Amino acid sequence: MSLLADARMAAGMSQSELARRAHTSQPTLSAYENGRTSPTLDTAARLLAETGHHLTIDADVTFAQLLTKRGRPFWVPSHLPRLPLRQALATVTLPLHLNWSTPGARFDLRDRPERLLCYEIVLREGKPADILTYVDGALLVDLWPEMVLPRDIRDAWDQVVEVVQERA
Repeated sequence: MSLLADARMAAGMSQSELARRAHTSQPTLSAYENGRTSPTLDTAARLLAETGHHLTIDADVTFAQLLTKRGRPFWVPSHLPRLPLRQALATVTLPLHLNWSTPGARFDLRDRPERLLCYEIVLREGKPADILTYVDGALLVDLWPEMVLPRDIRDAWDQVVEVVQERA
């Protein structure tokens, strides 16, 4: 399914309704959604705006693998990732490779102390996919002064967190 079709359905609109609102024809919209033709960026933005969405450009988050003084690997992102709100404030059970000391423990990420503990675990034990799944950059910045991390990990992440704090 196409981005336009996903946005239209999320908005609860038919093709006819979206076409009418966006001042285009239903067959043209169908051609866009089915990949028979491609809209210009302006047209795509106009169609998405009618569904309550917008086009954005986000830089990919890349990761550097570093080693602690004891030779243990950890990962640091190029910039802090953001999560969809529902994911950022979910209740999660970390996989065993992250939370091997208390398997099955659940973390309510709406609860600040639980989010703090979860983030400390993910920053210490997580790989890039884990960081992108569980850590929201804005919430991390808020917790940063209280986080207890090994000095090597904290120093490396400090550089990424400080960039966000300087922009604020």
